[in-house]
Amino acid sequence: MFGALVKQKRLEQDVSLREFCRRIDEDPSNWSKVERGVANPPKSKEKLELIADVLGMATGSDDKAKLFDFAAIDSGVIPEYIKGDSKVIEWLPAFFRTVENVKPTKEELYELLQKLKAGG
Repeated sequence: MFGALVKQKRLEQDVSLREFCRRIDEDPSNWSKVERGVANPPKSKEKLELIADVLGMATGSDDKAKLFDFAAIDSGVIPEYIKGDSKVIEWLPAFFRTVENVKPTKEELYELLQKLKAGG
């Protein structure tokens, strides 16, 4: 999800992989793996902020929120705003037990997290 979003936004701006990597100080061959979902996204808030800036994502925008959420989800980390909500944390174990045999997609998990964040 993270890599696909970055690639989409990068291509919308007509920025080559090499140029994008130069701007964010990453190796193009390694970054290509991130865009293809083979390697995990960066975890550093500073690096994610730089990526958002290079892609022209405004503070508070839906795209920037997705960038950070997708980075956390693709890295196997529960986003901070989810961890900080005791009601959501209380229901997560039941959710995971329920879907244990169903294996939802990353997109379905993201949608569920958004619904949980909204309170239902």
